[in-house]
Amino acid sequence: MISFFARNGVAANLLMFAIILAGVYALFSRQIPLEVFPEFESRTISVSVNYRGATPEEVEESVVIRVEEAISDVEGIEEMVSTANSSGGNVTVEIDEDYDLREVQDLIESRIDALEDFPPGDAENVVIRRAESSRWVISVVISGDLSERDLADLGAHVRDDIVELEEITNAELQGTRPYEISIEVDEESLQRYGLSFNQVAQALRQSSIDVPAGTLETLSGEVVLRTKGRAYNKEEFEAITLVARENGSRITVGDVAEVKDGFDENRFVARMNGKRCVLVAVFREGNQSAIRIADEVKDFMKEYQGRLPSGVEISYWSDSSKIVRGRLNTLLDSAWKSMLFVFILLTLFLRPSLALWVVVGIPICFMGAIALMPWVGVSINIVSLFGFILVLGVVVDDAIVTGENIYTKQKEMEDKVEASIIGTKEVTLPVVFGVLTTMLAFVPLYFMSGFHGAWMPQIATIVILVLAFSLVESKLILPSHLTHSPRKWVKAICRFFVGNTVTGWISRIYGGFSKLQRAIAGSIEWFVRTLFQPALNFVLANRYIVLSVFVGLFLILLGGFQGGQIKQVSFPRVESERATCRLTMQEGTPFEVTE
Repeated sequence: MISFFARNGVAANLLMFAIILAGVYALFSRQIPLEVFPEFESRTISVSVNYRGATPEEVEESVVIRVEEAISDVEGIEEMVSTANSSGGNVTVEIDEDYDLREVQDLIESRIDALEDFPPGDAENVVIRRAESSRWVISVVISGDLSERDLADLGAHVRDDIVELEEITNAELQGTRPYEISIEVDEESLQRYGLSFNQVAQALRQSSIDVPAGTLETLSGEVVLRTKGRAYNKEEFEAITLVARENGSRITVGDVAEVKDGFDENRFVARMNGKRCVLVAVFREGNQSAIRIADEVKDFMKEYQGRLPSGVEISYWSDSSKIVRGRLNTLLDSAWKSMLFVFILLTLFLRPSLALWVVVGIPICFMGAIALMPWVGVSINIVSLFGFILVLGVVVDDAIVTGENIYTKQKEMEDKVEASIIGTKEVTLPVVFGVLTTMLAFVPLYFMSGFHGAWMPQIATIVILVLAFSLVESKLILPSHLTHSPRKWVKAICRFFVGNTVTGWISRIYGGFSKLQRAIAGSIEWFVRTLFQPALNFVLANRYIVLSVFVGLFLILLGGFQGGQIKQVSFPRVESERATCRLTMQEGTPFEVTE
């Protein structure tokens, strides 16, 4: 294969362009999700029970302890954390990785369903769900001096408009209390009309419903029958009939009760810069790009500000796409700097054409890895981008070794093609095994468990893919490019665009650069002969002394870890863009005191 591609420049170029085009297609066809953090399956199951009006002690005794006792002997539960407060109880269960998550969840559900008289008293339905990783991207904040209802209605309109944007399919209104219809029955009115509280409750249960009534067959087809009587607002609830008299008069809910169309009784306030606000959280779905979503939301806010009432502002809070955007900029910045330094260094020591083609190999390897990312289930996120940054300094090693050996052979042989083939084959074995050993060093990342096991494999996958394509590039594409000297067609292009005079100046500059290059190469050869080779001879002749020195250094390093001189942490401390203050008041503290 090396000989075939070295002798067939068209095949080598076709392979190069195929890799580049495949990577570009995968990148711009939205096959690869662009997200902040990689998605992973959560192994946490939450059991929640709302128990309004009860004390935390009652919730613990009636809800939490019963749930714990029911599921405590289920195999696969690694950890269980329970909380109880005045609004309900929650039991969070962490499932061991050696057990099937769905089977354990089904077993937990069956155990809780088997509990008698559960949930107790006025507790609402039990909710058992598996925690999901958040796809939140950015939050839109609408703030101003409006009433709570007006602000909530405005937030709902903004949410609906955001969902209609091209890049967005999921947005959620936050920072507002849920809507609630409350009916306060007046005891004097009940006595005046001779009614009881149970009669009002029964009338509400029977009247505010939607009931399907089957189908009616007609000559023109079937007609679906349905009674639509569910009440949704204050007026509809007030119009519900409690008693219908023979004279045609009616007693309605509005005659005996006050209907309030408002919010949940648990008061809640969100403010932005001192003004009451609501938030619209925007999420990404499927292969959507976090950066595109954030950009479209910001463009939407600029246009929407002019449609808002006076004194109302729209802004955003905590744009998570900035994280992945910053990591992308780091990668691109590191890439062009690395390519520039590699080009300068190789140009000073070897041929400029060799330096050029080695540098070109970097984006080829990256594009090859990007082309395969949809097939291996890796998205573009801060973890996979870290993998690209990590391998950036390694990817050119085999190309440099191969190119340098080809350059040496071409100085010794007249046939450039044969020199490229022989130079490539001579270093194939050490280069291939050098790359394979680097790949193997990252394989243990696939066997990590827990939180790290959710994203560490993505780093290993990116590094292995890039290194695999570096072998393809250095063994099949690079030798063909180095068989041809670009000097002739460079001169032809220069004459066509700038004329013979400027071309002559460029040739003289190149001649001066060649002298500089030979001087630098000579200094390197002097360093090898006078310093490096004697040092190497000493090391080979006194290998046990050298081995003892490095064993001693290793023991000193090990002592530093064991003695605590060298600290070890999973993640270094990084300053956050947010400062958060949490204040917990005693149970039963009035809202006004807390505020």
